[in-house]
Amino acid sequence: MTTTVRKVEIADKERWLELFKAYIVFYESALSDEQFDLTWSRIHSDFNMYGLVAEQDGIIVGIAHYLYRPSTWAVNDFCYLEDLFVDPSVRGTGAGRALIEALSLIATAAGSERLYWTTAPDNATARRLYDKVATTNRVQYRIPLNQK
Repeated sequence: MTTTVRKVEIADKERWLELFKAYIVFYESALSDEQFDLTWSRIHSDFNMYGLVAEQDGIIVGIAHYLYRPSTWAVNDFCYLEDLFVDPSVRGTGAGRALIEALSLIATAAGSERLYWTTAPDNATARRLYDKVATTNRVQYRIPLNQK
């Protein structure tokens, strides 16, 4: 099965939203409709947030969101892969790998010195792929701020 990756387009909104909502549910979280709308508008504006989709047989099966950030450790920006989700029905077919490989090329072309992301420690399916394409040497700590 061939996977193609491209920039998310306005016409993709319905399927993008379906996959993004499934991603949020997967992480046992919740977002307001306003936040989904805000993310969509940011991806399609001059805001520093971008989106990709993976397609198989003309059907969108995966999404990725990324942004660039400056670093105190490097001259050029780092690229942060904030969200990556592949429809569970096609996992293991190369869609996740294709999204990461495409983003690696995009970030390299933009002059980025690093592509990085985080995932939950118990996300075994994703980590099987991530362990093949990247290395890990950090642990993320969080302090939730401004909780409603």
